[in-house]
Amino acid sequence: MMIVVMKVGSTTKEISAVIARVKKLGYEAHLSDGEERTIIGIVGDGNIREYAEQFQMMDGVERTMPVSHPYKLASRDFHAANTLVPLNGSKVGDRKIIVMAGPCSVESREQILETAHAVKEAGATALRGGAFKPRTSPYVFQGLGEEGLKYLAEAREQTGLPVVTEVMDSSMVPLVCDYADVLQIGARNMQNYALLHAVGKAQHTVLLKRGMSSTIEELLMAAEYILSHGNTRVMLCERGIRTFERYTRNTFDINAIPVLKERTHLPVIADPSHATGYWQYVEPAAKAAIAAGADGLIVEVHPKPEEAVSDGMQSLTPKRFADMMRAIRRVAEAVDRTA
Repeated sequence: MMIVVMKVGSTTKEISAVIARVKKLGYEAHLSDGEERTIIGIVGDGNIREYAEQFQMMDGVERTMPVSHPYKLASRDFHAANTLVPLNGSKVGDRKIIVMAGPCSVESREQILETAHAVKEAGATALRGGAFKPRTSPYVFQGLGEEGLKYLAEAREQTGLPVVTEVMDSSMVPLVCDYADVLQIGARNMQNYALLHAVGKAQHTVLLKRGMSSTIEELLMAAEYILSHGNTRVMLCERGIRTFERYTRNTFDINAIPVLKERTHLPVIADPSHATGYWQYVEPAAKAAIAAGADGLIVEVHPKPEEAVSDGMQSLTPKRFADMMRAIRRVAEAVDRTA
């Protein structure tokens, strides 16, 4: 990839001329409009750098520069400012910490409606809940499917909370888009490239979870698949990685948060529920994530965790969730943010 940096005050005609030249050479042009100047990313097979001088001679062009990272559109070289993803009147990646909360699985209409009202009252930004559940065992609860999506949509109607739910297969993307505001790509599907292409083409907001044994670079490369379709509404999620440690469900890689914030313009969400696996560790991990620079949290909440069909051990009760919200507001204030 090569970047064409336009001059401050370059005209629409000059920008269009560069884009036309990119396409004539057989490459794709990706536009990044900053507050002061426009950057055009050139992506495609072949040695685009051999055309650098030609672009530098065009009207309105300040300079060209190569991007050395394997991830291109996700890098701050291409887009220096934080990407802000609209969600329920807020912008993920801005000063406010957003919180997505709800049960691991949608189990019934009553359960999801009760939870939705509770997390809304406590200050959640969005409602999370799984209608389709990829599980390690094929013999356990796999979700209610479209019936669960309908319950989530009803909860949104009653509370005004946007819905975050997982999509498992590229063929299911249109269906889930009909009901959900945010498409979640789970850890097991982070490198499901057909699915990444599909959600990129859908132009729907995406929450991309890090794979359980994936590197930070692999996460960014997965995001690149979505961004390559011009879908910039992508949030990255650190949810813990698999290590030798057995006292928690996963190892919460809190280091990943500042590393991602440095290397990419995309918002970073932390999942303290999956990261720890036990409800008593969720609040401390959530506070640590915010202190480390996370733009938001996704937290599992269930009205009766002891009766949950999945992830009951890591689910907060509504009261504990409300307590956590009060605690994270104090941490957010300490790092010059709000929650």
